[in-house]
Amino acid sequence: MSTQSRIKVARPSVPQTANANRCSYKTSDNRRCIMLRHESHPSLCLFHAREERRILEADRVGAELASISGEFRTNADINHALGKLWDMLAHDRIPRKRAATMAYIAALLIPTVERVRLESSRVNGTDAWIHVLRAAFPCRRENNGCGL
Repeated sequence: MSTQSRIKVARPSVPQTANANRCSYKTSDNRRCIMLRHESHPSLCLFHAREERRILEADRVGAELASISGEFRTNADINHALGKLWDMLAHDRIPRKRAATMAYIAALLIPTVERVRLESSRVNGTDAWIHVLRAAFPCRRENNGCGL
């Protein structure tokens, strides 16, 4: 071995103020993110702050995407969920790929609504679909004339 390979080059020390402005995210092998801390978060860069927000909001997203009646048996239920999905995507609360997948599933559900109506009417009688619609459009007490 040559003497040059044994000599370690000393790196200049980084001032504490520069470290304070860096993102505090560390990888599993203990490497620190090199991006600057974003003004919207006390310790993370914009990228890691968004990831943190997505993780924290994961439980709320599922509850918000639930349909009005709790089932996806009417066009109104599917439309309601798609509207919420649109809003979440616009505010960057869910990944674009997940939103695209969910919109595709909604597109698959829409043609089945008429079949669900027919099946429900055949099995449970003609008034059964009215009960499904009432579940999808709950009436308020002050609005007695729901039309159903």
